[in-house]
Amino acid sequence: MKEIEFHKMEGAGNDFIVIDNREYGFSLDEIIGFTPKLCDRKFGVGADGLLALEKPNYPDVNYTMIYRNADGSDAGMCGNGSRCLALFASYGGYPDTQTFNVHDAVYEAIVDKKDQQVSIHFPDVKPPERLSIMEHDLLQIYTGTEHVVEFVDPDTLELEDQLVKTGNKIRYSKEFSPKGSNVNFISLLSENKIKLQTYERGVEDLTLACGTGALASAIAAHSEGEHVYPEYSISVKGGQLGVSFNYDDESSTYKEVILKGPARFVFKGIVRV
Repeated sequence: MKEIEFHKMEGAGNDFIVIDNREYGFSLDEIIGFTPKLCDRKFGVGADGLLALEKPNYPDVNYTMIYRNADGSDAGMCGNGSRCLALFASYGGYPDTQTFNVHDAVYEAIVDKKDQQVSIHFPDVKPPERLSIMEHDLLQIYTGTEHVVEFVDPDTLELEDQLVKTGNKIRYSKEFSPKGSNVNFISLLSENKIKLQTYERGVEDLTLACGTGALASAIAAHSEGEHVYPEYSISVKGGQLGVSFNYDDESSTYKEVILKGPARFVFKGIVRV
């Protein structure tokens, strides 16, 4: 057994265990192995996932971000997690403007310590693809990880048991095998204000927020709207997230994609793995 220091952090209610793996040097297999234990809300620390800050393994970045879902699976990019890790890094000696990679994608973070807000600049995003699965009309969007978006009425967003059942059914549908997909249910409060509930793959439940899901939801709303906006406000159960982008008509690509929202330290401790 090895003792490690961890920080518990949250971004709009999406909560994470954060470790500085430069100090410990855990292999990816080791991280995958202990993540479910630490993320267990009854027998562990409890979290939606685990973040590890690594030495850079990609050119011209400050560090590498490792993120694993609560079950140890690979989530790809995590928008809320990246904001937390950027805040963690800024207090650990990194500049407030940072670059990092998740797999082979490079991101930029701008940390505002005073307001505990972090902006993450994403790579370009391709427009949604329309598909229908089990009578659900969906828009499929890749924002560093797999997402689908379904437009629903506001009352449906309150039926959480139903959302979990539907989200699970879509997440495990054969069309997304073997990886599966995150499933976002959105309602337009106005043309650039969105209410969102996300069923997250790897957590296998609704979470209080999903950053990459907020991006996917804003892009879905933009693609379906009669009036287009460069900025969207996303209301999630854990708070508010902001999304902005520039849509390039010539290339049909979303550029200068930015996710902004809160990041906060909750507590730190020592745990054995």
